[in-house]
Amino acid sequence: MRSVSIFAGSVYGNAQHVAEEVQGMLTDKGVESEVFTDPETSDLSEAEAVLVITSTTGQGDVPPNLEMFHSDLRSEFPLLDGKPFAVAALGDSSYGESFCGGGRQFQELLLELQGKPVAEMLEVDAIETLAAEDEVVPWVEKLVDALTVD
Repeated sequence: MRSVSIFAGSVYGNAQHVAEEVQGMLTDKGVESEVFTDPETSDLSEAEAVLVITSTTGQGDVPPNLEMFHSDLRSEFPLLDGKPFAVAALGDSSYGESFCGGGRQFQELLLELQGKPVAEMLEVDAIETLAAEDEVVPWVEKLVDALTVD
């Protein structure tokens, strides 16, 4: 069974909180996981399965804590060779075109790096959902086998 590396992109702590809730659920299911809030490219390269939970800032940008990570991945381009991944994007639809932009950027990059998506990107709208973990945790729970079983 693969372990899951959770990359949390957070501005005010909400996405990190959601990532920690997901980690708790995975632990309850006997799945090893680690939450990264200041990752390096090697953390992605060494991951067995990848889960990105990120908010969006500015005009559809990746949060500051994952900005350098995202930039380094673009320049170093470590191929994932079919490594399973999923992206949960947190956003606010009142921002229009930039809604969930941080998550979309990661989804596109992980596809370019030849990762294998195990689900469509989840978009969580802050206007409709007060507690993002109420949507993300059950979503990830349905993906556990796809992420962790060889």
